[in-house]
Parts: sequence; C-alpha cells; structure tokens
Amino acid sequence: MSPYLLSRRPSRSLYDSVSEGSAAAVIRAFSSSFGLASRLLAEPVRTEVRNVYALVRVADEIVDNLDPSLGCEPRARMLAWLHDDVRHALRNGYSGNLVVHAFARTAVRCGIGEELIDPFFASMGMDLETTAHTRESFDRYVYGSAEVVGLMCLRVFLAGGGAADRSGDYDRLTPGARRLGAAFQKLNFLRDLAEDHDTLGRRYFPGLDVERFCDADRDRILVDIAADLDAAAAVIPALPASSRRAVRVAHTTFADLAARLRATPAAEIRRTRVRVPDPVKIRLVAGALYKRRS
Repeated sequence: MSPYLLSRRPSRSLYDSVSEGSAAAVIRAFSSSFGLASRLLAEPVRTEVRNVYALVRVADEIVDNLDPSLGCEPRARMLAWLHDDVRHALRNGYSGNLVVHAFARTAVRCGIGEELIDPFFASMGMDLETTAHTRESFDRYVYGSAEVVGLMCLRVFLAGGGAADRSGDYDRLTPGARRLGAAFQKLNFLRDLAEDHDTLGRRYFPGLDVERFCDADRDRILVDIAADLDAAAAVIPALPASSRRAVRVAHTTFADLAARLRATPAAEIRRTRVRVPDPVKIRLVAGALYKRRS
C-alpha cells in the first residue's frame, strides 16, 4: 500500500474500528492464554498484536479445525483466497474480510511485509500436504508457522516503542523473537502429539516414532526447547516497556508448560493434552499487573 494512499484516508474510520473489534472477538474465542497475556500490552500495541494473531488463528482454523468432512482441496483453495486477500489489502488498504482488513492496517503501520507473510502461508499450506517431516521441512515449517509470527510481533513492539527508527533493534532482537516462536511451536507439537498423530495424521518431529514415544524422546525434545527459551529470555529486557511484561509472562507460561511436560510420563503425553491450568495463567498475569502498579 502506498504512503500516498494512506495519507488520503481518515486515520480511523468506523469500518477500521469494527475490523479491530472483530479481531479481538477472534482472540477471545480461540485463545484464552493469549487473551490474558495481551492485557499486559500497552495500547496501541495490544490492538496491533491482536490484529496479527487474529489472522494467524483464521488461517490455522482453515487447515485444522473446520468440518472434518471438508477435504484438502477446498481447504487449500480457502487458504489461497485468504493469502490473496491479504496481498490485495496490503496494496489497496481495504478488505471485505474484517480480520484481513485489521491485519493489513497493522502490517502497513508496523512494517510487516510479504517477506514474513508469504512464509507463514507456505507453512500453513504444508499442513495440507505433509504428513511426516524431514529435518529440512521441519525447520522450514517452524520458521513459517511460528518464527515469522514472532517477527511480526517484534515489528509491532518496536513500532509502538516510541523511537523513530528501531531498525537496528529489529536486527539485534530478531534471533530471540524467532527462538521464542520456535519454543512455543515445539511445545504445542509435544503436547498435541496424540491429536496431531491420531486425528490429523501428522508427525512433526523428524525421526520420531510416535507409537514408541518414550521418556527419552520427551527429554530430548525438551532440551531443544529449553535452549530456545534461554535464547529468548536473553533479549526480553531489551524490548520496549510497552511489550516487555507481556512477553515475559508468555515466556514464563511456556517454561511452566515445559516443566509440566517434563514431569509427565511419555505414555500420558501420548494419550492426553498437558496444559497450564487457568488459575496459574491468571496468577502469572495478575502478578505482572501488580508489579506494574507497585
């Protein structure tokens, strides 16, 4: 979208407000954990990040959670339409899809371009085609499905941080943002092992025999996740104040989930989904809010 076209538009129309409300509704319905953590983000960062995550959730629903009778071909067509709509909205500033419209406004304001958007949609498309990953395809999938989402959020954090030019900060913080996204994705793969394998027919971790999943497999995966979390933790203090607390709570929640998975026998992980209880999530957010006000 050209800066000239942006300059001719009112700063915020009723349609813009409704689109952002729609993105917030998607987050409330589909992501309780993110909804809680997002309360720690200062505005306008909170709204911008919700706009990003709402698009991510819609794409994820297309490939995973629609009517199970809907085959891969119609899902792929819907995903392609969504991708095309995002491209169109970035160029023209508008979409008839409220979630896409909200995302495109955020993308233009915060500098989220096709170099991040295209890998995301490529990874979503892999879920419709790939059932077992090699190391190369796994790394490519994690980058597009999670690491670029972390980079989109980093763009938002820095755009809302008050400084005119944060390009140097973006380059410096990129590795940590990618590692936090990767840790979150790998944790989801581990705790969703049963559903991914038994319901969706997917094996994400390369070389893992899900039928023979054991404690040694669990521990090997968690060592890799711990390295990602450590790398992410190192850059959190350098984030703008408007996003730092929320990212720290997200990191703490991921670390708590990793600890619960480590304490859960592999046979149980293979059958059930391990999660962080809601009271624990609320306590983490409440603690961060209390520290902010004290």
